[in-house]
Amino acid sequence: MTQIERLTSQPIALRINGRVEHLTVDGAVPLLTVLRNDLGLNGPKYGCGLGECGACTVLVDGVAARACAMPLAGVAGREVTTLEGLGGEGALHPVSIDPLHPVSIAKLHPVSIAKLHPVQRAFIQTQAAQCGYCLNGMVMATVALLRRQPRPSDAQARAALAHNLCRCGTHIEILAAVQVAAGLMAEAMPPAGSADSAGSAG
Repeated sequence: MTQIERLTSQPIALRINGRVEHLTVDGAVPLLTVLRNDLGLNGPKYGCGLGECGACTVLVDGVAARACAMPLAGVAGREVTTLEGLGGEGALHPVSIDPLHPVSIAKLHPVSIAKLHPVQRAFIQTQAAQCGYCLNGMVMATVALLRRQPRPSDAQARAALAHNLCRCGTHIEILAAVQVAAGLMAEAMPPAGSADSAGSAG
């Protein structure tokens, strides 16, 4: 650590994917830099560095945010979720699937599939990836959309993903994945009037 780094660094407690991480860093450093370089969370990608392409998207308190343009100090004490935090422990990382050799979701290990978030499952099912670089942002933006609008129209899905760029042009498959994910999440909801739904309402 250089003299300048020692002068500008400060202790910061971050809540990342349900765990508290204690770091001593410059609060002006972009969140993306710390996620990838310090915490080894490589789901968020570095694309433009200007918050324009969406490849670096994470959730901050459940809202989609651009990690490359957000200073670390801005998320202190807030809940940050990355792609790695969506599924349960041991879940298959969807970006690790080779888009040149697509795999049927039925052929993947059932334990891994069961631990994936419904949005991740939907993107695999619809093969909504080519190079995979934009996939993190598309998945995270879709999760944020479905949290605020569980059954989005096609126009709402297009608007929510309008600023997430896909250079491979798989927009049709991505939009299909949004609707498949909405269906999967609806299936997972307890029936109205059940004990589970009554408990969650309280």
